[in-house]
Amino acid sequence: MIQKRLEVTECKYLISSMELMAKHLQKVVAELDSKSIKEMLEHIINARAVFVMGAGRSGLVGRAFAMRLMHLGFTAYVVGESTTPAVTKEDAVVAISGSGQTRSVANLGMITKEIGAKLITITSNEDSGLGKISDTVVKIAGRTKEDAGEYVERHLRGEYTYLTPLGTSFETSATVFLDGVIAELINITGASEEDLKSRHNKLE
Repeated sequence: MIQKRLEVTECKYLISSMELMAKHLQKVVAELDSKSIKEMLEHIINARAVFVMGAGRSGLVGRAFAMRLMHLGFTAYVVGESTTPAVTKEDAVVAISGSGQTRSVANLGMITKEIGAKLITITSNEDSGLGKISDTVVKIAGRTKEDAGEYVERHLRGEYTYLTPLGTSFETSATVFLDGVIAELINITGASEEDLKSRHNKLE
């Protein structure tokens, strides 16, 4: 079998993808609900510990958020890790799911509510099963209808094919949003850059 030789182009797809995401992020910021964000911050601040969960790439987004919480001095765990303890009713659980229907995350969300912990969901679908059982839902738009229309139009014109595949819009937006949450928590707690550095992994 003859292997096709891959050729690096002028990176127009890379640039177009980044421009599309930047445009999408502006829409996400404009549509954020400050009330739900304030509730989320209050749940985190008042929790004994914060547990973060998500599947696939959303899970990776969650890991990054849990790491930053730890750097800030919060007790934070990633659900599913072998060293993660049991959730209690004094805790807060942050679920990250674009669809709000990911079975493993939704099932864990129901267990969270049975325990009595606060459930915070980051999702594009606030009317999902996970969204409906949550104490607080922060809506982060995935690819919007307008984005989808533009995406299809350019696809038909042959201008690009895969600029924001699968859940990329949600995952990237959720990452930026959660970094924003960390910035707000830094302000609330009065933490300094040195405080964060003091908790950074020294064994890397």
